[in-house]
Amino acid sequence: MIFKQVFDQKSSTYTYLIASAKGREAVIIDPVIENVDSYITLLNELDLKLVKVIDTHIHADHITGASKLKKVTNCSTIMGEHTPADAVEVKVKDEEIIKIDQIEIKAMYTPGHTSDSYSFLMDKYLFSGDTLLINGTGRTDFQNGSSKDAYNSLFNKLLKLPDDTLLYPGHDYNGKLVSTIGNEKKSNPRLQVNNADEYAEIMSNLKLSKPELMDSNIRSNIKLGAS
Repeated sequence: MIFKQVFDQKSSTYTYLIASAKGREAVIIDPVIENVDSYITLLNELDLKLVKVIDTHIHADHITGASKLKKVTNCSTIMGEHTPADAVEVKVKDEEIIKIDQIEIKAMYTPGHTSDSYSFLMDKYLFSGDTLLINGTGRTDFQNGSSKDAYNSLFNKLLKLPDDTLLYPGHDYNGKLVSTIGNEKKSNPRLQVNNADEYAEIMSNLKLSKPELMDSNIRSNIKLGAS
């Protein structure tokens, strides 16, 4: 297997490129539009064919590169079935398997950050989007977010994965690349709660500012970044 983690400096977004070494088919998770040319260069350098692009949810802090990648590579675009983006070609259900050569990626519906948030599990690699972050969790105060939904997604789904599951989040603001489910259970301050009400109280007191260009980014991402 080929695995690359790419960081976007402006939005602190992680994009993931995964490919089968045998068939040379690749998938990209959460591409950023400004970085599409660098993704194409990377694909060419590794002699890979991009066949699928996955967005974990409708992003508020950057514009997806899904449409631009589709124009260049003719790949398929994928999101969870709860997405409001009609432009998505393939809408996967909770627990559905996405196949690329011999690689299997399981879709997991994990709402809370947004109502359309999905995480994706490949063997012991968890791509959690904005649902679970390293030492944090995704905010729940816009795009139909819900702290109680987030609590359920975290405690009844993601944290029930094996402790050695590798956590690859959609963002990190402190230079961290990867964690594990076990580490997050022990040390993530937002997970040291006893019930959904305690979690909701933490999230309601974060007082986070609205992402710059949030409204225009959401409008663009509902069209998969197409201009």
